[in-house]
Amino acid sequence: SGGEPRRLVPGVTDLRSLAERTPSGLLGHVAVRIPYATRQGNLTVRSWLRAPHAEAVELRLASGGLTVRGRVYGTQFVPGADAELRARPGDGAGGEDGGGVRRVHVTAERTEFTFTVPYEGLVPGVWDLWLRPAGDAGPVVRLARLLDDVADKNPVFTFPRARVRTPQGPVEAGPYYTRDNDLSLTVSPLDADA
Repeated sequence: SGGEPRRLVPGVTDLRSLAERTPSGLLGHVAVRIPYATRQGNLTVRSWLRAPHAEAVELRLASGGLTVRGRVYGTQFVPGADAELRARPGDGAGGEDGGGVRRVHVTAERTEFTFTVPYEGLVPGVWDLWLRPAGDAGPVVRLARLLDDVADKNPVFTFPRARVRTPQGPVEAGPYYTRDNDLSLTVSPLDADA
């Protein structure tokens, strides 16, 4: 009492309950709290509150694209739902014609969804993945993976990159999780001899 505050140090932490849970979505939002130890060994809690939320449950890689399977919380699918790839501003992926947005068809059943992003036709840069459960009429929801026990996915979940030939030349493309655990794609030009 009255002294300098001291940081807590975590002991043994059993996070299995975080990895095994599936929120009901009845509250219209997803609230996530993940305790973890910092590099300095201090106990810290990372948290998110998203309404609505699109959880990336599974990523399947193929030579020509990425298939994403997931679930939405706090919203419903309607006919015309699609996924959207948005070129990150200032990253060059918008192209000279301003074509920095690509849409792909979503197959949905209740709260579950699947879509495939073909790598061909994506210009080099970073593309952020979004979901439009109600098509043009509703919210745009950022795809992320939050519902597990990993506080920072970026250094933990790594994915192979596919080499794809495009009219602009060969590229290397693949998914990754950002520092906020959002799902994005990187497309990098390759040497023409690669």
